[in-house]
Amino acid sequence: MIKHRGFPSRLPGSEFQFTIRRPNKKGATPIKARERYADRRFADRRADEAFLEALWYAFGEEPFERGNLDAGRINWLFGREVVAAEDPFDPESYEALLRIDKGKAMANFPDIFEDDYGDSA
Repeated sequence: MIKHRGFPSRLPGSEFQFTIRRPNKKGATPIKARERYADRRFADRRADEAFLEALWYAFGEEPFERGNLDAGRINWLFGREVVAAEDPFDPESYEALLRIDKGKAMANFPDIFEDDYGDSA
C-alpha cells in the first residue's frame, strides 16, 4: 500500500480521517458511492470539501493510487467528483487508480477552484 506523503491525515480540529496508517489485515475496505443527502451536517460537508481540496492540490486531474487514502471518505465523493481511472476497476484494491472529475468537482465544490481574485480556475 502506497502512503501519500504530505497528504493531510485528517481535517484539522476534527476527527474526520483522510488517511489510514496501515492496511487492513482482512483486505481493503471496498470503495462504493454513498448517497449525499441535502440535510447532511455542515461538518460532514466541510470534511468532503476539505478532502476533495487536498486531493486536488496533491494530484490535480492526474490519476492517483488509492493507497492509504481513507475509503470511508472517498465513498462520499466516489461516482461524482472522484471516479475510477481504470477499467476494470477493483474497488477492494489499495492499488486501484482514481481521478478527479474536474467538471463535477467544480460544479459541486466551486470554492476549491477559485483563485485569489474570485475567478474559477
